[in-house]
Amino acid sequence: MVLGGAAAVIAAVPAGLRTATRQRAYEELRRNLGRAILLGLEVLIIADIIRTIVVAPTPESVLVLGSIVVIRVLLSFSLEVEMDGVWPWARWRLAATRTQNPR
Repeated sequence: MVLGGAAAVIAAVPAGLRTATRQRAYEELRRNLGRAILLGLEVLIIADIIRTIVVAPTPESVLVLGSIVVIRVLLSFSLEVEMDGVWPWARWRLAATRTQNPR
C-alpha cells in the first residue's frame, strides 16, 4: 500500500504543478490511491485467510477471521463508492455519462 501510494503521489506531482491539469491530477491521485488501498485490503484478506487455515483453526479464530473479512469488505465497498462517486449497481449511469461527455 505504501509503494502504491508513493507511486500515485509521484505520478500526480508533475500534472498537479500545472494549473490547467491540476483538477484532473487530483482526481487521478484519488483514484490511484484508492486502487492501491483496495489492492492492499485484498492482499490482507487473503493473508488472514491463509493464516487461519495454516494455523489450527479454532472456532474463535474463524470468528475473528469472519469479522475481519466483513470489516475489510465494507471498507473496500465504501472506498470504491468514494472513488467512483456512484453505488456499484448504478455504475452504468456513470459509464453512460462518460460516453456522452468525454473529457
